Amino acid sequence: MAARASTSKRIGIVGVGMHVPSKVLTNQELARTVETSDEWIRSRTGIRERRIIEPGMATSDLAIPAARQALKSAGLHGKDVDLILVATTSPDMLFPSTACLLQRALGAKSAVCFDLSAACSGSVFAMITARQYLVDGSYKRALVVGAEVLSNFIDWTDRSTCVLFGDGAGACVMAPVSRGGIVATDMGSDGSAADLLYMPGGGSKYPPSHASVDQRLHFLRMNGGEIFKLAVRRMAGSVKTVLKAAHRKPEELECCIPHQANIRIIEAVAKWSGLPMERMFVNVDRYGNTSAASNLIALYEAAEEGRIQRGDLVVLVAFGAGLTWGSVLLEW
Repeated sequence: MAARASTSKRIGIVGVGMHVPSKVLTNQELARTVETSDEWIRSRTGIRERRIIEPGMATSDLAIPAARQALKSAGLHGKDVDLILVATTSPDMLFPSTACLLQRALGAKSAVCFDLSAACSGSVFAMITARQYLVDGSYKRALVVGAEVLSNFIDWTDRSTCVLFGDGAGACVMAPVSRGGIVATDMGSDGSAADLLYMPGGGSKYPPSHASVDQRLHFLRMNGGEIFKLAVRRMAGSVKTVLKAAHRKPEELECCIPHQANIRIIEAVAKWSGLPMERMFVNVDRYGNTSAASNLIALYEAAEEGRIQRGDLVVLVAFGAGLTWGSVLLEW
């Protein structure tokens, strides 16, 4: 793990956006098809409902409106960005990248585009990646989108996973700024724990076949207990790491925007990071775990609700399959 403090060139977020499907799937509706209850789900995860796409929709159908909103927020058009990164583990297809499909829809003809796969840490990893390109001057403005349609990869008969996930997209525009911006970043990975959260089918090891479908290899698999412990330790550690790199203290943070996986994880991260829960932004109750979209959806809502104001010190922190984790500390 290596934290990086800011360089002399300031890179900040100049626009944000989000988009979620209109269809709401409540706990009560889930309880009709799988052995569970609203009380069981809420007490263990904090989730009341999640958004699910309609049949025939894809990840880009969520990414496009989120990106357009972020561009509008920044006062820009598609042609004004020259780098597009889409963080996703549920792309429209293996190739071309969802970023290229987004480029076509936005008319961002001069943009370099690629997808980034870091599971639930995807948006944080993508923001850090975009920042590096902007710092060295390779590009002037970057559009970062986290978008997922995980409902297509969930075993809806598996109570341990089907209650957790939802679909959605969040976006931000990044560019050089005269004040504020990203103060420090942190990233980490641990491939030795890759088998704790994974989807075996669909890649080169287990390509689509009658056998892979019969064996249900195209659904997400998770060791929830081990993931919980590692998520808390890695996210809390990452928050401490970026604060230390920036010579800041936990009490200086106005808002922590954690990956929205589980309310118990968020509460534990707050405790071990030395932060009161009122400083933690939480919307997992309404969207569930939207993986790579999670942090950017939460960032958009935190800004819209006035939870973060100009000059506030804010940290985004995430943890996901890989295993991966990371933080972005910024002055809003």
